[in-house]
Amino acid sequence: VSGLRRADCRAAGECVLFVNAGGCAIQGDHPSANLFSSDSFFQGGESIETSENIVQGGDYPSLYSSARYGDFTYRFDGLAPGDYYLDLHFAEIVHTAGPTGIRSFDVLVQQDKILSQLDVFKVVGGNRPLQVLDIRAFVGSNGAITIDFKGVRGNPMVCGICIRKSPATPAAKLGTRGSGLCKKCLTDVEISSPIQKRTAKLISKYEKQIEELTSQCNIKSDECSMAWSLVESTNQELDRLKMELHQKLVQTDNFEQVLDTQTDQLRKVSQNYENDKKLWAAAISNLERKIKAMKQEQALLSLEAHDCAHAIPDLSKMIEAVRALVAQCDDLKMKYHEEMAKRKKLHNIVQETKGNIRVFCRCRPLSKVETSSGYKCVVDFDGANDGDIGIINGGTAKKTFKFDRVYTPKDDQAEVYADASPLVTSVLDGYNVCIFAYGQTGTGKTFTMEGTERNRGVNYRTLEELFKIAEERKDTVTYNISVSVLEVYNEQIRDLLATSPSSKKLEIKQAGEGSHHVPGIVEAKVEDINEVWDVLQTGSNSRAVGSNNVNEHSSRSHCMLCIMVRAKNLINGDCTRSKLWLVDLAGSERLAKTDAQGDRLKEAQNINRSLSALGDVISALASRSSHIPYRNSKLTHLLQDSLGGDSKALMFVQISPSDNDASETLSSLNFASRVRGIELGPAKKQVDTAELQKVKQMLERSKQEAKLKEESLRKLEENCQNLESKAKGKEQLYKNLQDKVKELESQLDSKTHSQITSEKQQSQLSGKLKEKEEACTALQHKVT
Repeated sequence: VSGLRRADCRAAGECVLFVNAGGCAIQGDHPSANLFSSDSFFQGGESIETSENIVQGGDYPSLYSSARYGDFTYRFDGLAPGDYYLDLHFAEIVHTAGPTGIRSFDVLVQQDKILSQLDVFKVVGGNRPLQVLDIRAFVGSNGAITIDFKGVRGNPMVCGICIRKSPATPAAKLGTRGSGLCKKCLTDVEISSPIQKRTAKLISKYEKQIEELTSQCNIKSDECSMAWSLVESTNQELDRLKMELHQKLVQTDNFEQVLDTQTDQLRKVSQNYENDKKLWAAAISNLERKIKAMKQEQALLSLEAHDCAHAIPDLSKMIEAVRALVAQCDDLKMKYHEEMAKRKKLHNIVQETKGNIRVFCRCRPLSKVETSSGYKCVVDFDGANDGDIGIINGGTAKKTFKFDRVYTPKDDQAEVYADASPLVTSVLDGYNVCIFAYGQTGTGKTFTMEGTERNRGVNYRTLEELFKIAEERKDTVTYNISVSVLEVYNEQIRDLLATSPSSKKLEIKQAGEGSHHVPGIVEAKVEDINEVWDVLQTGSNSRAVGSNNVNEHSSRSHCMLCIMVRAKNLINGDCTRSKLWLVDLAGSERLAKTDAQGDRLKEAQNINRSLSALGDVISALASRSSHIPYRNSKLTHLLQDSLGGDSKALMFVQISPSDNDASETLSSLNFASRVRGIELGPAKKQVDTAELQKVKQMLERSKQEAKLKEESLRKLEENCQNLESKAKGKEQLYKNLQDKVKELESQLDSKTHSQITSEKQQSQLSGKLKEKEEACTALQHKVT
C-alpha cells in the first residue's frame, strides 16, 4: 500500500477531475495547471488537517494530510453521459494510534453500495495511504455522479477523489465469411470455411464451460465472503470478551484498592483512637494539676486581698509615687524630643558637609544597534570609584571630570538610589529637595527616574522610602503625603493627572515667603505604596513624546513629579510642610543634530530655551549673584523654592558611551561640572507658623490630663475592694473546670463506642470483598 505517484496519474488515462478533499488546490507539474482541485463539491462534514508525516505518501503526500470528516456527500455535475471510473484515496489521520474498529463506514456510488464497513486503520494503520481504484460509475442524462459516505461506527473520512473517463471500447465488428468475433475479447478471428461449423460448436461448448466455472467461482466467492464475515464476527466477539475480561480485571483491581484504602482508614482510625485515648488521659492529668495550682493561687489571692486591705492606710504614699512616675515620664518625653532634634540637626549637618547640591554621573551601555554599526566606547571608568570619569576625544586625548558619584553601566537601579536615599529623610524632616535627570535624548533619564514595573526607578523607590520611614515614626509624627504630576511643554504647564482637558491656563503663584504653587493642579493623596504605581503610570502615559534623528520616541517635555509632605509632631505640636521635586528633563541635544522641523523644531527650541534658563540660574547661584533669573522659564520658576539657598538638590547627568555622541556627552558633562561648583547656603527647615497656637492648646490639654490622672489614683481604693470579688470568681472557675472534666469523660466514652462500630464496619467490608472476589473468579472461568 502506497500513495499516489506521477506514473499512476499518467497511466490512469484522461482525468476529468481530481479533488483534494478537505484541503486547498495543489499545483501540478505545469505551472499554469492545478493537479488537485480545492474541496468545493461536498455537502456536510468538516475539513481536518494533520502535520504528521504520511508514511509511503508517494509523490503527493500533501494529498493525505487533509480530509473531509463526518457524514457528507459529494455531487459532481456537468458530466457527459457515459461510463466513468472513480479512484478514492483514504488515510487515517485522526485516531492514528487505533484501536481497530473505531471507524468503519459505507461508500455508495449512484445509490449503489460499493464499499461496506471500510476500516482504514484496520487495513493500513494510522498516517498511511489507502487507494481504492477503478470503481465504475455510469452517468445518465442528468450528468451527475453522487458519492455518499455513511458511517457505520464513527464518522467517515476521505482524502481525495479522482474521476476518469472510461477508455473507448472498439465497436463490435460484424462477422464476415471466413471470420468470427470473440465474445470475450472482441478479437476478429479468421475461420476457414470447411471447419466453420466445428469451430462454432467448440466455441459454444467452451462458452458453456466458462459460464459454469464462473457460476462456481461466484458460489465459492460467496462462501469465502460468508466465512470471512464469520471470522470477523468471531473476532469481534473475542474482542468483546477480552474487553469484558479487562473490565472485570479492572473492577477486581479497584476492589483491591478500595479494600486497601479501607484497611488503611481502619488502621488510621485505630491509631487515632489510641492517640486520642493518650491525649485525653494526659489532658485529665493536666487538668488535675491545674486545679491544684488554681487552689494554691486562690489561697494566695485571698492573702493578697487581706494585705491590700491592711495597706489602705499607705495610699497617700502610693499616690506620691505615681505622681513621681508621671513627672519622670514627662521628663523622658522632653529628653526624647531633644534627642530627635539633635538627630535631625546632625543629619542635616552631614548632608550639608556632602554639599547641598550634588551631581551624580550615570552612563548607559552601548546598544545593539550602536555595536552593529561599529561605534566604540569613549568613556573611561578607571577612576569611577573616586568619582572621576574620562572622555577620550580625538585619538588618545582624554578629558577628565570630577563628580560626587560615577555609575558604570554595570550598576543597577538599587545602587543608584542608595546614594540618593539620605535626601528622603531630609524631606520628612521638613526640608525642600529637588532631584532631576539631565542629558541627551536616549541616555536613560526616564529609566533612571521612572524605571519599569520590574525594575523601579528613583520616583517609585523614593515614595516607598517615604512610607517606610513614616511608618517607623507613626508613634511620634503623623505624615500626610500627596502627589502631583506636571509637564512643561512649549513653556506651558500641563496637569498629567487631570481626567479631562481644561481650557484654563495654569499659572505659578506665590503662596508665601519662599514658596510657590500652581492653583487648580490635581493633588492625589496616596495612603500606601500600592497606590503609587498607578498614579505614576497615569502621568507617564499622558506625557508628550515625538520622533527626531536621535530617538524615535523622544520625550518632548519636562516631566515633573511633586511630592508634598505635611508633618505634625505629636510630642511638641510642631508642624512642617516640605516639597520634593523629581524631574525628568527633556533631551538636551543641539538642534543641528536632531534635524527637527515644524512642530518638532518649535518643541526643541522651547526645550533648549528652558535648559538654557536652568543654566543661567545655575551660573547665578555659582557666582552668588544678587538676582537669580528664576522667572525666565516655567521650569526654573516651578523649582525656585527647591533650587535656592535653603534647599537640597541632586542632579543625575546621563551620558552615552558611543563615540557618535561624544560632542553631546562633553556638553552635558561641562554643564554638570558647573552645577557641582555651586555652594548653596545652609538648608532651612520649613516651619508652618500657622500651627503655633495649637501648641498652647496642647499644653492646656496636658494639664487636664494631669487632673484626670489624680482622679485615677482615687480609684485605686475601689480596685482593692474588687480583689476580694475576684477571689470568689476563682472559686467559681474551679467548679466550672470540674464540670468540664466530666464532659471530657463522657466524650471519651463516645469515642470508645465509635471505635467498636468502626470495627464492625471493617468486618462487613471484608465479607463484601470476599463475595466480589468469588464473582470475579467465576467471570474469569466463564471467559476461558
